[in-house]
Amino acid sequence: MRRRPFTVLLLPALALGLSLAGAMLAAPRPAEAEEFITVASTTSTENSGLFGHLLPLFQAQSGIEVRVVALGTGQAMRVAERGDADVLFVHHRASELKFVEQGHGVGRREVMYNDFVLVGPRADPAGVAGTRDAAAAFARIAQAKAPFASRGDDSGTHKAERAVWKSAGLAPDGARDPWYRETGSGMGATLNTAAAMDAYALADRGTWLGFRNKGGLVVVVEGDPVLFNPYGVILVNPARHPHVKAAAGQRFIDWLVSPAGQSAIAGFKVGGAQVFFPDAK
Repeated sequence: MRRRPFTVLLLPALALGLSLAGAMLAAPRPAEAEEFITVASTTSTENSGLFGHLLPLFQAQSGIEVRVVALGTGQAMRVAERGDADVLFVHHRASELKFVEQGHGVGRREVMYNDFVLVGPRADPAGVAGTRDAAAAFARIAQAKAPFASRGDDSGTHKAERAVWKSAGLAPDGARDPWYRETGSGMGATLNTAAAMDAYALADRGTWLGFRNKGGLVVVVEGDPVLFNPYGVILVNPARHPHVKAAAGQRFIDWLVSPAGQSAIAGFKVGGAQVFFPDAK
């Protein structure tokens, strides 16, 4: 059975306050491409506006339309494992390497990086502002029982957050710790929750820069090497899923890591700030 093509999943865009019509237009689709591919990717590449910047450039050069399924990394990987995408473009290196080792994907290419930031209320009840030690900051938040909003959705950001808690020797649980709120939602919805609760939250910098409902939230911790956030791209294995559009998918991957694609990534800015940094090897 042939899979049905996807456009852009609406929920991440709606979490950032876009209208339904705006969400459907989040990734501009130039008219009548000769062919299309489906890319399972993270909410950060969609919510930040990166795909809205990159995809028209690729389509103009290749004639190939890219249709995006924007989910948390864990969910995006499950979509790709089922063969419901041609390309996987996410941000959790260990999971990506496992995806390839298990035969779900062919190769992995480094594409770009940015970082995670800890945001929190300007009043900073846990007293973490200015530190570069993310684990120490998380420990102070737990000690103060200050509200913390977690995505709780198996996304790359959630995996990174859990790793920081583990390095602090902690494992908060929403069912046990009332100060720890697991939203089960994308980055935009989780930031909305944090803003409403005056809570701390870990966010990818791209989504944070594009987020419009910051309220009293500010960046309180950044610069710790553990907050480094690399993105990789993988072709879904056509030997396992023969319907995968391997040639067109590989063409998109090759463009992303080419000088033209890397220059386009470097040129994407939000509020004058560069959001992602090219990293093709």
